[in-house]
Amino acid sequence: MTVAQDLLALCRLRLDPESEPLTPCGGHDEIRVLRAAARVGEVVVKAYRDRERHEQERRAYRRWVPALGERAPRLLAETDDPPAIIVTALPGRSVAELDLPIEREQEVFGEAGALLSAWHETGPARDTPDMTAWLADRGEQWLALAEPVLPARERANTRARLRELAALGPLPAVPCHLDFMPRNLLYAPGGIVRVIDFEHARYDLAARDLVRLADRIWRERPDLEEAFLARYGPLSDVDRHVIEHCAHLDALTAAVRATGRALPVGRPGQSPDRHLREPTSRA
Repeated sequence: MTVAQDLLALCRLRLDPESEPLTPCGGHDEIRVLRAAARVGEVVVKAYRDRERHEQERRAYRRWVPALGERAPRLLAETDDPPAIIVTALPGRSVAELDLPIEREQEVFGEAGALLSAWHETGPARDTPDMTAWLADRGEQWLALAEPVLPARERANTRARLRELAALGPLPAVPCHLDFMPRNLLYAPGGIVRVIDFEHARYDLAARDLVRLADRIWRERPDLEEAFLARYGPLSDVDRHVIEHCAHLDALTAAVRATGRALPVGRPGQSPDRHLREPTSRA
């Protein structure tokens, strides 16, 4: 059987025996996705090669996603063997694919800011463990892998940034998406913005959810930063320091992963709390 046939069979077994495929199987090497029609409406079947990603997304759907209501998919079914979930399919197009007038782009980013603010409030803030120290320690482990990849001066600069990050803490952690980018935001007629794909979600520093936006979008589009923060809320000096230091951490992990190397998930050194499991594409 093909992957698409496997996912369709799973949907028929777990949700609706009369389900039918709507689109070709998509996704990437680690996750395969099929959109199907079922009695409850259109659904998305998502299967994982990495069980850690499966567990993180399933945990997010159970604990935090329901608080977003119609602004996020709803979990319909799940299975451990194979690791997979079935969720409602949401209307709209990926924000990354849209070509909107500037004024509408600003409105979309404003809605996105309000959505991320709501996401960060879906669980209580936690003061322990010290996430800044944990991230800095994790960064040191990545630096060990980066020795044959990055020049000594660049590694030294990153190490200094990690020490400055650790010195900021302890700081509270909140539920974070950790891939809050236009490709994971859906825009539908009427102006509503929704968020999908929670396989990286965990407790982390709120400002970490802004690192990719700041580094990849806001540098060239300060108007979108202004629109986003108008609804998200103002950033403190500490927030901006976290963004700056964690941008170096993200660059470090990306450079190492480009060589095909990576730290095992959670090792060496397990996450300091069982709710702080590591997303495989982040530090």
